[in-house]
Amino acid sequence: MDYKYVIDSIITRQAAYLNLTHQELEEKVQEARGRLTSCRLCPRLCAVDRVEGETGFCQTGRLSRLASFHLHFGEEAPLVGENGSGTIFFAGCNLGCLFCQNFDISHRAKDSPEVPPEQLAEVMLELQRKGALNINLVTPSHVVPQFLEALALAAASGLRLPIVYNCGGYEQVKTLRLLDGIVDIYMPDLKFADPAKAKEYCLAEDYPDKARLAIKEMHRQVGDLKLDTAGIARRGLMIRHLLMPRGLAGSAEWFAFISREISKNTYLNIMDQYHPCGQARRYPELDRTITRAEYEQAVETAREHGLTRLDRRDQRSLRNLFRLL
Repeated sequence: MDYKYVIDSIITRQAAYLNLTHQELEEKVQEARGRLTSCRLCPRLCAVDRVEGETGFCQTGRLSRLASFHLHFGEEAPLVGENGSGTIFFAGCNLGCLFCQNFDISHRAKDSPEVPPEQLAEVMLELQRKGALNINLVTPSHVVPQFLEALALAAASGLRLPIVYNCGGYEQVKTLRLLDGIVDIYMPDLKFADPAKAKEYCLAEDYPDKARLAIKEMHRQVGDLKLDTAGIARRGLMIRHLLMPRGLAGSAEWFAFISREISKNTYLNIMDQYHPCGQARRYPELDRTITRAEYEQAVETAREHGLTRLDRRDQRSLRNLFRLL
């Protein structure tokens, strides 16, 4: 373990939101709830009245839609430990990635049930009872108010786990600021650096600009990732970068940005797991997995930019992949 990034487990045991008073947390809930009446939670700026049941790009109205929840052992090692990450998959998404591995969940939100805040709070508490190390919110960008409502209830009933904000990086800084003092670990997945490719494959031409601003705000709030003495993530920024065939994701540009404008100490997971899902096979340039050469080049490029705090799972998963080919 690199003890440069380790902080005392006793100091970091308390989740950030537990430092807020009940009134401070309730004020955040009220402010977030108020933004649903003309929704501008994400860069889509749909301005629909979700309180009245209107839906915009994310297909989600007043209540969040829950796809599934469970202890997840496939996340990065600092999030999993021996007990697993308490993962909550929300249906719907503010991105339109045509290659999404959870295409049915993200593009067909209305196939998943709506859940009131009381039920979502109970989900968090159940994951805690099962031994989860954290509450891992997957695709939460469009349901920040709903999450905060549930968190207030769960905290009042004994929730003590840190919060992981596991998103696609397409965020509105104003919304992220509502989460200052709430989220312990931010984990965005950087996608396309080229606006034209982001528009074609994610329906979001402004993705690169919005992602850069969002990651700067995330890092301002929580800093570089810190681990406790058991190697478990307690607070900080973790960045995922999904490699795409033929360098379509613009990896070198993202690595330069992270090194220059965030921190060379950023915990980075260079993911080799891409495979054609959803509508990807309609696009010849997306219709294959990542090659060994593409992965090795990405790792080399990251290191050239001074990014050496790479997730160790990268090497393990790649070896397993090529053993099967």
